Amino acid sequence: MLNSERRRLDKEASIALKRELNDAQLMTLRGIENFGWELRFVRRPPGVDPIPVVFDHAGKQYAVLEQDGSLNQKPNIVIRP
Repeated sequence: MLNSERRRLDKEASIALKRELNDAQLMTLRGIENFGWELRFVRRPPGVDPIPVVFDHAGKQYAVLEQDGSLNQKPNIVIRP
């Protein structure tokens, strides 16, 4: 029972994160989700547009969904381990 509750919470969190994306970012996300990528978090630095960060299925590679919907696989951000 605990696992089903956790999945529901994960799904709700994912939906909340996706609400912060624009149409171009959502289209790109839908496409890369087919290859196992997932939206993990959105950074919200002050005075800057939110920065959605996606990870591959293995969690080893990450990328940023740019405002224009492009996927930046060499972003200028630091991810803590």
